[in-house]
Amino acid sequence: MKKILLLATGGTIASVEGNEGLVPGLSAEELLQFLPDSTVGVKIDGKILMNIDSTNLQPEHWVTIADAVYKHYDKYDGFVITHGTDTLAYTSSALSYMLQGLDKPVVLTGSQVPISFKKTDAKKNVEDALRFSCENIGGVYIVFDGRVILGTRAVKMRTKSYDAFESINHPYVASIHNKEVKYHWKPISDQQTLSINTNLCTDVFLMKLYPGTKPEIFDCLKELYKGIIIESFGNGGLPFEGRNLLAKLQEMTKAGIAVVITTQCLEEGEDLLLYEVGRKVAEQQVILSGDMNTEAIVTKLMWVLGQTDSLEQVKEIFETPISGDLTIPSDKVD
Repeated sequence: MKKILLLATGGTIASVEGNEGLVPGLSAEELLQFLPDSTVGVKIDGKILMNIDSTNLQPEHWVTIADAVYKHYDKYDGFVITHGTDTLAYTSSALSYMLQGLDKPVVLTGSQVPISFKKTDAKKNVEDALRFSCENIGGVYIVFDGRVILGTRAVKMRTKSYDAFESINHPYVASIHNKEVKYHWKPISDQQTLSINTNLCTDVFLMKLYPGTKPEIFDCLKELYKGIIIESFGNGGLPFEGRNLLAKLQEMTKAGIAVVITTQCLEEGEDLLLYEVGRKVAEQQVILSGDMNTEAIVTKLMWVLGQTDSLEQVKEIFETPISGDLTIPSDKVD
């Protein structure tokens, strides 16, 4: 019999009616009471780590979750983390960087409707998550609406529909139907030993460009942040005519700020070498994000800046794939 630890953090799945709307209120044990008897055959222990709306969840909470998994790692065969959907993909990405060398599944799930409501997606999601947590597979995953997504590749696409999450620029790991797991992609095991590194630098800013962005905004950011992520247009260029952002980019990199260039387009990633507006950026000491999603970029930059202050090392570590977060172009593969 597999032994699974369910770690509860709050979110919609654990919410009840409050005076000002839904608010997390159920414990891990109360969540488990809503599951049908069909979950027998798996020994489940429950532990509550926090009980908050995931909108209020902070990077320090990622550390708490990672520490809990690491502390109990040898006692369980798998882990299920119930979580609010709004920042679930950030947490799954953060755990993917902080917990490396996993040879057991760490599965995050949640719901669009509280588990205590008559019509809810929570019971299915938790049952599916428990089912997948029994698999002989390592890594961090999101299980939602019968689909399994690699922890660094999930994006919340819908605010109300049950199929809230999509896998971006990466195949779905598996699908789950009638408790049967059908794999579509499986990671290659490299027999690593589990390690934990929860050092984070949260001085990271995410900027979404729009036509008309004032260059002067970077003067303010330069004093507050050690890393800046620029979500640019299309393949990732910056405007250098009219409101010249390229000059400010040069100032930031010279000041020792790590600048990551990404695109607002969800699929296919950036390619700075395609157009002049991109090549002028590529000439600077910028960090490339390839086809990573925003949630992974933010958490990875926090994690990498927590390891080193050297811009050269930050660039090297960031541009190296971790937990399947980045596709290496075929022309760069040895």
